[in-house]
Amino acid sequence: MEYEKQLQRIKNGSGFIAALDQSGGSTPKALENYGVNGDAYDSDEAMFDLVHEMRARIMTCDAFDNERVLGAILFEDTMEREVNGKSTANYLWEDKNIVPFLKVDKGLAEQMNGVQVMRPMPELDQLLDKAKKYPVFGTKMRSVIYAPSVDGIELVVQQQFDVAKQIISKGLMPIVEPEVDINSDKKHESELILKTSILHNLERLSDDHQVMLKLTLPEEAGFYKELIDHPKVLKVVALSGGYSRSEACAKLKQNPGMIASFSRAFTEGLSKQQSDEAFANTIDASIQEIYEASKV
Repeated sequence: MEYEKQLQRIKNGSGFIAALDQSGGSTPKALENYGVNGDAYDSDEAMFDLVHEMRARIMTCDAFDNERVLGAILFEDTMEREVNGKSTANYLWEDKNIVPFLKVDKGLAEQMNGVQVMRPMPELDQLLDKAKKYPVFGTKMRSVIYAPSVDGIELVVQQQFDVAKQIISKGLMPIVEPEVDINSDKKHESELILKTSILHNLERLSDDHQVMLKLTLPEEAGFYKELIDHPKVLKVVALSGGYSRSEACAKLKQNPGMIASFSRAFTEGLSKQQSDEAFANTIDASIQEIYEASKV
């Protein structure tokens, strides 16, 4: 069964998870960083065409290999497009042996209680059913924490785990992502509350259920070891959260057992204007740096 093979690959494989899931709100910035300004497209469709070209260029590059890349997180639009004549998820799994994940959240609600919870997802069941038709292994969904508000953080974590249970019931692996904003002046205080809340919610999961966690690199080295070692956690992955690649990798090395799941830090330095050789060299250096940091 494909799911079981993918589970073993994530559990036992080495490498990191590439986050290629920028959606409507974050795509313009991702394209701008790639050297494509807003005047290069005049519609969302054209914008998504351009970002898919960028993603396909990354995925088909020889440097994007299964020795160093364990998985890739896709946006729904990317899942439904093709790379090298195959659906993106099929290409990743069948041709590259890289495990596909799908971003399922619909963005963030307005900030309240020092946090942003996820917007409602009334069509989540249909999206999960669609993902199951591809070799998609798991999902990702993001909330954001700005302040050490116990009520706010518990609301974020509770919502994440409620949706995670819905995802597990569909036979997929959820990545729970309660991001702590790196610019918060009380980041560590938020992380203390967050860890307690996650541990509480893990205890309430059925014994045969697991989740993955995607967390901001913590202020205190090794802070999430209890979560990394938890039997109901398949893997703890780190988001770059606005840190540069070098900063993110330096912090990751201080947290053995965590692996990277970087987005901006992963694609840093790539440009549409680069020759194929320069592009390949840049992505190879990025992959190697992140891979080395994820091995610690």
